[in-house]
Amino acid sequence: MALVERTILDKIEIVGPFKHVQVRKDMQIIDDSTGEVKSRGNWHRYALSPGDDLSGQPADVTAVANVVWTPEIVAAYKAYRAETAPSLEPE
Repeated sequence: MALVERTILDKIEIVGPFKHVQVRKDMQIIDDSTGEVKSRGNWHRYALSPGDDLSGQPADVTAVANVVWTPEIVAAYKAYRAETAPSLEPE
């Protein structure tokens, strides 16, 4: 018996007026000989903002972001960020 870690993309959510993409992964520990799940519910979450770099993201996350992040949403989010936090915007 060997225990191995398996990561399951558990949830993709679209939230807020700027369509932020929230991702939840479940880091599971399984017995590789029987397939029995020994541990689950070890959640890891992160959020992506419109216009973020999607390289390295799972295909499902990229597909969802590409659908909801229209050019209008990305432009509106960038304008909002420039208005509310100008010192955080890249030069």
